[in-house]
Amino acid sequence: MAIISKPTRISNPLAVAGNFQPNPNIDRLVKFLNTVPGTDKILMFIQYFSKIVIWFFNRTGKESLAQRITNLSNPVSDFRILLRFYGLLPLIQWMIHIEHHPPVTPLLLHIERIQNFTMILYYPLEHIWWLAYHKIIDITDTRLNKIGIWSCRFWAAYVILQFWHLAIEWKLYKRQSRNIIKKVDGDEDEIRKEKRAIKAGRERIIRDTIVNIGYLPLTMHWSIENSSFPDIGVGIFGTLASVYQIIGAWRTANE
Repeated sequence: MAIISKPTRISNPLAVAGNFQPNPNIDRLVKFLNTVPGTDKILMFIQYFSKIVIWFFNRTGKESLAQRITNLSNPVSDFRILLRFYGLLPLIQWMIHIEHHPPVTPLLLHIERIQNFTMILYYPLEHIWWLAYHKIIDITDTRLNKIGIWSCRFWAAYVILQFWHLAIEWKLYKRQSRNIIKKVDGDEDEIRKEKRAIKAGRERIIRDTIVNIGYLPLTMHWSIENSSFPDIGVGIFGTLASVYQIIGAWRTANE
């Protein structure tokens, strides 16, 4: 019995995408990259991981390749600072939000207020530093250096306060977990929903803690004049912070 083969379909080269099915992961990635925070996280990874690559190439005698990666890293870093030029707007939005929808404890509210204050000081100083560094405004090198250091000191203060904030949140979730165990006659679906929320919250705290561990040595390094912290260290801790920020942002991309 002869087997009749199905004729091969020749696709129109201009309609080649028709051979593929819609992919939810691509949709999710596009949604992720269409946000400023999503784009910033990817650029942050490139900026800091490139320092590791540069260190490796320099150690193996491939200086020309190291210079090429440096030529990529510098504009990426520059662009990330430009993205933060509007950073005060969402900060003001957040300040208004927490006053109308305060955290669950007064202490958390006070911590967030202080953190917001440090960022109000950090952003303008960084903007001034960037404008002066690119000779858009005229500031002496000595003053420029002081402005850069003080902007990072306010950022370091935010990071230190964030450890306190996360520790308080962790204790609150542990208390909620104990309270759920004590529930005997509660609705099972509601209890499962609360457990999932607590689990997600604790996972978020762990991620944020690792991000903060990555940020702490960087902010301390940039807050100290003539710091001896090596550039490879900046690359390692910056990459750590960027990876866990990407994981968190990716998981919430569809929320």
